Amino acid sequence: MSFFLLRFLTLVVNVLCLPLHVIHAVGLYEVYKRIFPMCLYRISKSYNKKMHDKKKELFRSLPEFTQAGGQLTLLEIGCGTGTNFEFYPRGCKVTCTDPNPHFQKYLQTSMGQNDHLAFERFVVASGEDLGSVEDGSVDAVVCTLVLCSVNNIPQTLREAHRILRPGGAFFFLEHVVADASTWTYFIQHVLQPAWHYFGDGCKLTCDTWKNVEAAGFSEVKLRHIEAPLLFLIKQHIVGYAVK
Repeated sequence: MSFFLLRFLTLVVNVLCLPLHVIHAVGLYEVYKRIFPMCLYRISKSYNKKMHDKKKELFRSLPEFTQAGGQLTLLEIGCGTGTNFEFYPRGCKVTCTDPNPHFQKYLQTSMGQNDHLAFERFVVASGEDLGSVEDGSVDAVVCTLVLCSVNNIPQTLREAHRILRPGGAFFFLEHVVADASTWTYFIQHVLQPAWHYFGDGCKLTCDTWKNVEAAGFSEVKLRHIEAPLLFLIKQHIVGYAVK
């Protein structure tokens, strides 16, 4: 019964989203992509306050992947407004990538506030296509709240694996789908059609941990946690995977 109710309510939400489907189909959704960075800038500040300790704990391991006598080189996929910068170790050399060029204004502000880092460049690119970045060229790849919105998670992970040097690490912090036995899971699936648009492609229903575990890394350190956030995005995975 719950399965049919889920399908029915999801259909209802899809119908209610018909104007949004049309806006996207005719190309007007690009206007929202200009506004989205401003919205995310404010949301990210709140998220950072609530998740500060979790991020600090995660990125504490970054210096371990610096090559002897070298400078830690890091690439962030989907850097957004640069809210991870404060957690990176001093002297770290950072390359930023994001498919939305309108984030650059906020990135420049974040860079100015984090002069303990060396910023290499900003590349407008999706996580699935980082062709401008050479194979085995970075010590660490960071991806936080990004895999939920890429079109192809396995391909994004293949790109992260490709650009990492042997022994480098992929760091992640992602919200994921709730347990299938919960009402949260039910509501996540029902609201997904609308959430997709307001979250600029974000998906509430990803079981991302399965993709990370199957991505061919030699070692995966992954934990499931409950974040102090809205129940729809409370379930998170956090950790890193070594090439």
